[in-house]
Amino acid sequence: MRTLLIVSCALCLSAQVPNTKIVSGHRYPRIVIRNATIIEGNGTPAAGPKDIVLENGRIASVVALDPVAIARGTGRRPPGDVEIDATGKYVMPGLINAHAHIQDERGGIPQPLDYEFKIWMACGITAIRDVGSETQKTLQLRKQSAEGEIIAPRIFVYPMFNRSPAPGNVEEARARVREFKAMGVDGIKILGIYRDVMEAMLDESHQLGLRVAHHAGVEETNAWDDIKFGTTSIEHWYGIPDAAIESGRQNFPSNYNYNNETDRFRYAGRLWREANPELLKKVFDGMVEAHVAWDPTLDIYEASRDLQQAQNQPWFRDYLHPTLAKYFEPNPANHGSYFIGWTSSDEAFWKENYRIEMAALREFERRGGLIGCGDDAGFIYQMYGFGLIREMELHQEAGFQPLTVIQHATANNAKILGQEGRLGRVRAGYLADLLVVNGNPLENLKVLYPTGVDDMRDGKLVHTGGVEWTIKDGIPYYAPGLLADVKEIVSKARIK
Repeated sequence: MRTLLIVSCALCLSAQVPNTKIVSGHRYPRIVIRNATIIEGNGTPAAGPKDIVLENGRIASVVALDPVAIARGTGRRPPGDVEIDATGKYVMPGLINAHAHIQDERGGIPQPLDYEFKIWMACGITAIRDVGSETQKTLQLRKQSAEGEIIAPRIFVYPMFNRSPAPGNVEEARARVREFKAMGVDGIKILGIYRDVMEAMLDESHQLGLRVAHHAGVEETNAWDDIKFGTTSIEHWYGIPDAAIESGRQNFPSNYNYNNETDRFRYAGRLWREANPELLKKVFDGMVEAHVAWDPTLDIYEASRDLQQAQNQPWFRDYLHPTLAKYFEPNPANHGSYFIGWTSSDEAFWKENYRIEMAALREFERRGGLIGCGDDAGFIYQMYGFGLIREMELHQEAGFQPLTVIQHATANNAKILGQEGRLGRVRAGYLADLLVVNGNPLENLKVLYPTGVDDMRDGKLVHTGGVEWTIKDGIPYYAPGLLADVKEIVSKARIK
């Protein structure tokens, strides 16, 4: 039954593919992408035209073309079973989401996985690091994705270390790490952890070859502990400015309650201004020396600096599932739905918070730091897929050139995952996770949004942009067809 459903879906998508013999979702032994302008993912400038040969799920070769020879009909072109014409388009590595959550419910209300997976793929996300979901279920999804049984990104599973019952001592910490290793996970996510427990779990993780993502919060540990014990990446940013406050702790009011999320996020917006800039540089140097990466997830806090903008994103109209819309509404029972009594003063503090943090990100990378790119979508008015592209726009706002921003979301994320020899670049020998984009993302990152952009050409308004093909494991998926499926899922859910 599963196979029949997959074939049916692929044929449905193929009907929407214009002027091509390629069937969306079908694996071909050899595909050639013709006349591509390539953004490799390593920060070097775009170059083309080139032909990219894909064989058995890998990039077999990248062939630079001689335009003169081709015009004369004397140039040799590599043959393929099928071809994708990338003339006038850009080819880049598939995007990697370093901070994702696989969610089949929000607030206890079911939400179809197909909805989330197809948005990710339509947005060009070919790999995700899932940081905290139901582990056994996600491991099964990882297997199905790897075998092409479902339309979904490549999945790296990082279960929540602190899941109940949370390890409370050194012995329990080491046992939990061994339990996860036996399950076959790719890494572990920690948060709200005691120092001795953190030291033991990281030591055990290093011995077993597991990477660790630290969702730093207001807790006993901060970035100095990540440096000392060897965390792979710091998620979000709590813990970094905390480590640069001379008094040792942010100046909270006496009635502050961390478990009251309105309190928590209100005063988080005042944290960066309390960090000592010179001490912060020492924290960065320590992170660089210890190879601790930083995945800032700027998008997930953007509602705090402009709530009205966050609540009225244009893709909500057709693609926001009613389950997710309900979860976003202010409600103390839902994590991240804290906008009760949110004020213009709160937004002003958060605007300053962003300004300081963005300067800190530039300084961290200038000193040799590794910056990743993740969105933490499914919370705080951020939709899956769209959130990662918005994250990339915010990296550009922080002062990074688009070539560097794309590197953050591809090659840098691959390095954080320990996959830098397999993912994140358009390079021979790498896995064939690629995007064919209708437009130049170096000129406008918005062309990566699957909804596209309006542009003026020859005095006429045209609608362009969007990923045309999302290729994962060498399997081409027609991205507009995936987005049409998402729209139908949402439409039916709203009627129901």
